[in-house]
Parts: sequence; structure tokens; C-alpha cells
Amino acid sequence: MVNIASMPTTISVTEDVKEALLRVASELQIKLGRRVDLNEAIRYLLSRNKRPDLLEEACKPAPGFEEAYRELVEGRREDEERARRKYGF
Repeated sequence: MVNIASMPTTISVTEDVKEALLRVASELQIKLGRRVDLNEAIRYLLSRNKRPDLLEEACKPAPGFEEAYRELVEGRREDEERARRKYGF
């Protein structure tokens, strides 16, 4: 009988997540002094996250983020317009 849990599968991730995962694998390889595959890197990350609620809380946008972001974007537009007028871009 085949152990389904050990059968390979394919997952899809964005390029930035892939790069981050490769960095984790690279750091693990240096730390452990041996080759580490992406599966082991994922397993390592999962084992570190004993409190997923804390991670979720830490990843939430700060209160007032959307307003501050709108102000930032508007300020950037104003800066670009001033630069266009001043330097003729």
C-alpha cells in the first residue's frame, strides 16, 4: 500500500513567495550544512508557526492604513506634477 502523505504534489505560488522560500531553504542549508529541498523548507516554516493567530494578527493592516496610503499616493502625485512642471518631464 502506498502512503498518500508521502506522494509528491504540485502547488502554485507567486514569484515573490518562491523567492522567499528559496531564501529560507538557502539559510537552512547554511545552518544545517547540508542540502535542503523546498519541501523541507516549508516543513521548517510550518513547525515554527506554533501560534498562527499571532502571525495573522501581525499581518493585519494597521488602523488608519487605508487613509494614510491614500494621502501618500496623493502626495506622490503632487510631487510628480511639481517635478514635471519644474523640469519638463
